[in-house]
Amino acid sequence: MAETDRVIVAGAGPVGMTAAAYLALHDIPVLVLEAGDDLATDLRASTWHPPTLDMLDFFDGIVGELAGWGLIAPTWQYRDRETGPVVTWDMSLLKDDTGHPYRIQTEQWKLTRLLHRRMADVPHFDLRFGHEVTGAGQNGDRAWVTANTAEGIEKFEGRWVIGGDGANSAVRRSLGIAYDGLTFPELFLTLSTSFEFRGPMPDLTPVNYFADPEEWLVLLRVVDAWRVLFPTGPDEDMEFALTDERVQERLAGVAPGCGPFDVVHKTHYRVHQRVADKYRIGRILLAGDAAHINNPLGGMGMNGGIQDAFSLCEKLVSVWRGETDDAELDRYERQRRQMALDFVQQSTIRNRETLMETDPVQRQKRHDEMRRTADDPARAREFLL
Repeated sequence: MAETDRVIVAGAGPVGMTAAAYLALHDIPVLVLEAGDDLATDLRASTWHPPTLDMLDFFDGIVGELAGWGLIAPTWQYRDRETGPVVTWDMSLLKDDTGHPYRIQTEQWKLTRLLHRRMADVPHFDLRFGHEVTGAGQNGDRAWVTANTAEGIEKFEGRWVIGGDGANSAVRRSLGIAYDGLTFPELFLTLSTSFEFRGPMPDLTPVNYFADPEEWLVLLRVVDAWRVLFPTGPDEDMEFALTDERVQERLAGVAPGCGPFDVVHKTHYRVHQRVADKYRIGRILLAGDAAHINNPLGGMGMNGGIQDAFSLCEKLVSVWRGETDDAELDRYERQRRQMALDFVQQSTIRNRETLMETDPVQRQKRHDEMRRTADDPARAREFLL
């Protein structure tokens, strides 16, 4: 088999690593090019949904390993910041629909580490660090990427290219694919603290959304910390927003009288809602943030990206083996792009609007409707699905 008889994957995040590992375990040679010197360990997504866990069962035992590095969340909560819990959603209602009627709370980088470890002895898997993909193209029955390496700009050829290189995807940009959408005016501030919020709020679940017309927030538990997500208005100076003074002030608003708080990590970032105009041009395909990006309310970004990887690679295996023609990959684009537009984008925008609702009458109506849904097991199950 020629060296170029392979799939090239740009990016070794959870989407790229999932795609590459799936293909390699189907005896398809893969070359993964990662810009960093190692797998990223930054604190990004940390919530794993049941459909994603069901798919990850393909990698025998890996869900159990993720759970061992994290915690299982059988419930999650929607709260009013002033009055307390509105609804506690019970994931066990999905026991007949999934092998995993719960969420797992653990950082996304743990999956990439587990997959990398499993690929150590797989001959069809080649991961190269320090290879920043800068562009992509194709010609006939071959596709290629260029990458900035220690040796300079190099070109790597294969039969297919998967762009899993994030929201600023060089693969997508080099193809001129539009990435339309919007940018929210506020920034999102994420703080991680070892403070135990279940002291002042003993009824917390591992995942909690707090509605408030002035300052909504999200409170997520991982193994050794709570992660707190706040909106930060466009008029607030970003340097000041990260000062100890301002960080302590905001955490004190969540748990009054409980400071000072030990903050182990803090960051802020701009939030977008965007979907690529195309997921496929010939032999080059996009997945994950390279194809779509959304606000983190609901935890649909990473989960959607991993689901992209499975959908794409199941079809690519069939094409590679000659079991179907490459029109099957157009079905990937139709299915996953429509999912991003009609469900993920709409749901995450609606989640934000619900948390920040300023009209007290409308806020009460939303909360009452949630309670009615939660009190009816059939409706609650449908909502959780």
